[in-house]
Formats: sequence, structure tokens, C-alpha cells
Amino acid sequence: MTPTEPNPHTEPEPHTDGPPFVKELPERFNELGSFIREQRSGARLSLRRLSELAGISNPYLSQIERGLRRPSAEILQQIAKALRISAETLYVQAGILEKPDGSTDLARYILSDHHLTEEQKQALMRIYLSFRHENEDAAEAADAATSPDSGPPPVAVDTPT
Repeated sequence: MTPTEPNPHTEPEPHTDGPPFVKELPERFNELGSFIREQRSGARLSLRRLSELAGISNPYLSQIERGLRRPSAEILQQIAKALRISAETLYVQAGILEKPDGSTDLARYILSDHHLTEEQKQALMRIYLSFRHENEDAAEAADAATSPDSGPPPVAVDTPT
């Protein structure tokens, strides 16, 4: 390895500029991992036993707990089932769902419906979230179009003298 090549065994330097979410993601993963570790400890399960119950590898679960990996919704659901907690709780911790605000939340109903399989719940959640994002983007565009600062530039009118 030459001195100009990055060392693949070291972690990259944290970003100090750019959008704020770049800094928030690793912290969210650490919080999620800590939460899972606390739940595992509270359930008196070893890392190995939880990985067996969840059907994921021991090293992968360890990486999740240390905040090094971002698990998919499906993996979170498997971990939640093994811990005997709601998948919704882990989805909130992972930032997939927002914390409850007291309003009707279709996502909660989908995830708690015992008549649906996990695959059906995941498919409905993907569709629901895509519609919400699409509508939020459209609303933001409409707001930008109606704001006083974003209107067309004033037209100069020649007046006879």
C-alpha cells in the first residue's frame, strides 16, 4: 500500500461540512445498537442466543449493537420478535418510523395487524411510505411556488412621458 492510498482498516474521518444528517446517522445507529443491547440484557440473553433466535449471524448482531451496521426493517423485525418486543419500537429507534404524536398513524395499524404476514406488512409499509414521501415533496413544491419570494420577477412597464 502506498502512502497516498487510504488504509482500508481505519475508519473514515467524520464529515465536518455538508448536510446535518451525515452526522446524525452514525449516532442513530449507536443509539439503536445500545437500545438492542439493553433489551437483550434485560431479557437475559447472550449475544449468541439472540442471534440464534433472530436467525442472524453472531458477528452481524454484534456489529449492529456497536452501531457499525444499519439493519434492514426485516432484520429489525426478526430481532424484535426474538426479544419479544414490538417491531415498531425498533423501527422508531432506527428512524424508520416517527415517534407517536397522538394522531392516527396508518403505519402502526399495518404493523400491528395480526392478519397480515410480515412480508405483506413490509410491502404495505414500502408503498405507504413512498406515497407519503411523494405527497410531502409535492406539498413542499406547492409551498415554494406560492411563497412571495418565489413568484415571477416583476415586469418593467414603460409609461408614456
